Amino acid sequence: MPVKVMIPTPLRPYAGKRASAEFQAKTVGEALGHLTSEFAELRKHLFTEEGKLRSFVNVYVNDEDIRYLAKENTPTKDGDTISIIPSIAGGSHSTRTTGRRTKA
Repeated sequence: MPVKVMIPTPLRPYAGKRASAEFQAKTVGEALGHLTSEFAELRKHLFTEEGKLRSFVNVYVNDEDIRYLAKENTPTKDGDTISIIPSIAGGSHSTRTTGRRTKA
């Protein structure tokens, strides 16, 4: 049984609109390497030009954050699920009221 890599919705256009892909891999880095080899457009969204995982991309193996494990060297075994979670920035514009009255 291979490792399953879950592809988040914002990145699916770069991965043939697939929600997941499965690979034989011994580490997270190897699985992500297979993923970006199969879907080349995805690489720039996950990795820097130097080949490092982008800081705003969070990766989990079975709900464990790889930043607190061995990062891309985190070992995987058959049946593991790797989830890619990109950080999403933004929010709503709020208007402040001053509480002051203005004369008309």
